[in-house]
Amino acid sequence: MTSKIIIMAERIKDAEDRFLESLFESAPIADDGFSQQIVRRVNRQLWVRRLTLPVAALIGGLIAFKPLAGLLSVIGNMSTMISFDAVGVAANSIPQMQNVLLGAILLGAAMLAARILED
Repeated sequence: MTSKIIIMAERIKDAEDRFLESLFESAPIADDGFSQQIVRRVNRQLWVRRLTLPVAALIGGLIAFKPLAGLLSVIGNMSTMISFDAVGVAANSIPQMQNVLLGAILLGAAMLAARILED
């Protein structure tokens, strides 16, 4: 149910109301596509910012791959110095490479989905 006061207030317009309506009813200013260019530029910059960190992480991972492989081979050579029982316990606690890669892919997908939903 609507109030009679609200209906009367909508029907009665004073000079200020008519002035404000005339200001807001004016035609939009022609900008020859300037607004669209700004929107495209802002969107492009957002995508550049979104992609910069993952691309940098990928490049860093590729650069660090060879030293990491060398480190793993050194650790493998040192394992002969450690007793077999200690190596077995430690090896069982390390996740398999498939699980690590799956976790990394899922983490990347979750981060991408969160950023997409954020907008």
